Amino acid sequence: MENTAILIFANSAEEDARHKTSVSNPLLFQELTSNTLQIVKKTGLPFFHFTEKEQRGNSFGQRFSNAIQSIYDKGYENVITVGNDSPELTAHHLIEANKQLKLGKTVLGPALDGGFYLMGLHYSNFDARLFQKLPWQRVGLFSKISQLLGTNNSALFTLPMLRDIDILEDISVLLSRFRRIPNTVFKILATLIKRNVRFFEMHIPKQEMHFITFSFNKGSPSLLLLA
Repeated sequence: MENTAILIFANSAEEDARHKTSVSNPLLFQELTSNTLQIVKKTGLPFFHFTEKEQRGNSFGQRFSNAIQSIYDKGYENVITVGNDSPELTAHHLIEANKQLKLGKTVLGPALDGGFYLMGLHYSNFDARLFQKLPWQRVGLFSKISQLLGTNNSALFTLPMLRDIDILEDISVLLSRFRRIPNTVFKILATLIKRNVRFFEMHIPKQEMHFITFSFNKGSPSLLLLA
């Protein structure tokens, strides 16, 4: 029996679009989830997808921790967690994470916004109580979780840094990396950024633009233009 399982912790497309208002497009999130599932299946590892229907808890930290614990309760020793908002994620990242876990290491894949797109963890290094207290959906999460995992006996292995999708700026950058993202996702992103740029040019005078800050999943600060 394979002792590593992948946890895809990602809401439904409708729920994601409702919360991520600056990139609110159900079709985009549906395609991102489909792409993530294809990548995960390429690894040959068992996987479980937790949407808002399967998640349990009042806070993000509780829901995420409970989902991880449920995979350990199924008998798996290692859990690799990913979301659906990192179109640069590949099967190689997941396979490498599994390889490092089998070497006794803990694995983190840092995101450019200060969060992380992947975490690989052995059950002996998981403490649900401490995980729930981490600054989920806040800047600096990667630093805090690295400190927590660094207190354990296992060494920390870091994967390459990737960009996930939370704001329009993320889309603009990812479009310049078209060779690293699926073509179907690229087309939706291109349409979305074009539509938003046209809206701002037509309806919001430049001198009236300003920024307000929000936070979303796994320590991803988000910016939204408002008049």
